[in-house]
Amino acid sequence: MSDIIQILPDSVANQIAAGEVVQRPASVVKELVENAIDAGSTAIKINLKDAGKTLIQIIDNGCGMSATDARLSFERHATSKIKAAKDLFAIRTMGFRGEALASIAAIANVELKTKRTEDELGTHLVIDGSELISQDSVACPSGSNFIVKNLFFNVPARRKFLKANSTELRNIITEFQRITLSNPDIEFQLIHNDVEIYNLTPSNRRQRISNVFGRSINTRLISIDTNTSIVKLTGFIGKPKNAKRKSDEQFFFVNNRYMRHPYFHKAVLLAYDKILPPDTVPPYFIFFEVDPNIIDINIHPTKTEIKFEDEQAIFQIIQASIREALGKFNIVPSIDFDEDNSLEIPVANQDSSEIGVPMIKVNHEFNPFEADTTYNPFAGEKTYNPFEQEVNSIEHNQFYQEFKPKSKPSQSSSPKKDVPKDWDKLYQDREPDLIPDYPIGGQKEVKRPPMPDYFQPKEAPQNQIQQQIFQRENSANSQSFFQLKNKYILTPVRSGLMIIDQRKAHERILFEKFRNSVENNQGIAQQTLFPQTIEFNASDYTLLQVIIEDVKALGFDIREFGKKTFVINGTPADIQNGDPKELLENLLENYKVNQLDVKVKVRENLAKALAKASAVNYGKSLSSAEMSAIIDQLFACETPNYTPDGKTIVSVLETQELDKRFR
Repeated sequence: MSDIIQILPDSVANQIAAGEVVQRPASVVKELVENAIDAGSTAIKINLKDAGKTLIQIIDNGCGMSATDARLSFERHATSKIKAAKDLFAIRTMGFRGEALASIAAIANVELKTKRTEDELGTHLVIDGSELISQDSVACPSGSNFIVKNLFFNVPARRKFLKANSTELRNIITEFQRITLSNPDIEFQLIHNDVEIYNLTPSNRRQRISNVFGRSINTRLISIDTNTSIVKLTGFIGKPKNAKRKSDEQFFFVNNRYMRHPYFHKAVLLAYDKILPPDTVPPYFIFFEVDPNIIDINIHPTKTEIKFEDEQAIFQIIQASIREALGKFNIVPSIDFDEDNSLEIPVANQDSSEIGVPMIKVNHEFNPFEADTTYNPFAGEKTYNPFEQEVNSIEHNQFYQEFKPKSKPSQSSSPKKDVPKDWDKLYQDREPDLIPDYPIGGQKEVKRPPMPDYFQPKEAPQNQIQQQIFQRENSANSQSFFQLKNKYILTPVRSGLMIIDQRKAHERILFEKFRNSVENNQGIAQQTLFPQTIEFNASDYTLLQVIIEDVKALGFDIREFGKKTFVINGTPADIQNGDPKELLENLLENYKVNQLDVKVKVRENLAKALAKASAVNYGKSLSSAEMSAIIDQLFACETPNYTPDGKTIVSVLETQELDKRFR
């Protein structure tokens, strides 16, 4: 039997390695830009076509390469960053494995133009699928110019599973943000389909964060600065009120390298314990400076998973640093012991005689119902004070004269007014809407003011079984509803007591309205008094460009206006008194959260996101008419028991359970 083990060709080995190093166009951008940073570049330009599927071009002004180095750079495990195994414990460069260029060349058409400053001519290389096509001398600027075309052209299965251009572009923007935040002293430019997305000039860290995520974030940042023998922490954290559900503004950097670290992320959340809104994550940009000897970067080819030698100690340092920063800026409640209204604690005089037990005297002859009583609580008795030997009775008499209770007139002295017999005629000529909101003598039916449009009851459900389960008692009586903690609506039903979550119920109602509107393109916009202009970061701006038509179908009157800005002229008519800017930002945030479920369609996702963003909040007091309308509309929905996310809306506390508790 012949031998069956053989060494794979380099082209096949490179394609296998590319499966870990190059997962999508964003991976190519990351590897090439990091190489440009290691080359000492001060300006880097990124040019994309079709979210990197057609073209990725990286131009830098770094040190460049000689003809020999340019050719060797595409070989596996060829690198200038390390020379021996001991160098792995002192890595400060972004790359060191020597696999990126070989992996990229194995699954794309690559063209490189590079020149060193001291050379007159540069080198031009063309490689297709790990095969060298040509190598020539060329006149070009100093630095390197990488052109990657037709990514995954020879791996159709990988190209088939690439996402839509909008999704791949957002992934590239995410990688771009991670690199630019850790290198604020370098100029970056990002262009997609001849449209400039970012143009970042050299700046400090705080200004770079504002340039990447928008100017509004600058006022929401709190600086941290802690220096210990283990690690030095610097950077910024966000205020608790600006926390969001989507975790897209959380960054850890170690020695200017982006990293993911769930354990340290937990430390940040614990530092914000009990001051964050539920299900939200605060923004943070935390930079670690440590000795390279105490970290291990060589865990995964992406180099985003990093191990620390003493993680528990750093965990405590992170918590302490964040809590200190929050305390300095009065974010967390504090106790001030120097307040003017602080509690005075009496101290006994050391020279006084022995302190006795206080005595309480009661006048059993006092009658509080006597009209002309002149009872003096201080008369005829001496008030005992354990810290004073004598009490001045004159001062007590003066106190009593000033604050003594006033005598009530007897009932006989108060004239009784007769009620006129024809009092009900006073209300005959009044408008029905002006009649008080209560029955008057049972003579006239009360007409209440009309309720808001978004609380108008719908047609009751036709399902007879559902009616039997959820039919309310005395539905016409407004007193059959009441609100608990401004969060739950309680109403009696045949089987017991029904408890309804007001926010989740309103979310279900709005979801079905918005879903019908967006499916039928019948969204009605309510025009705002003054149009609002909103500036988005590049990721949200790109997302909104993709879903803009569906957003308009929901009822938004919105149009693009200039660079990364939109103008809102109207909002959906079903939403009352909502800030258009906040509403649209919450819509995008919830949309991105729901995108984690690939089964959710775009339009249904939009309806869910807008319903969650505009539902009535907890803590809002509802009138009886509003509570009644919510219940009527809820049980007119297709699925009244659950929110679009599958959370419970209605719970019934049965009478048997109540009887069991009171037995």
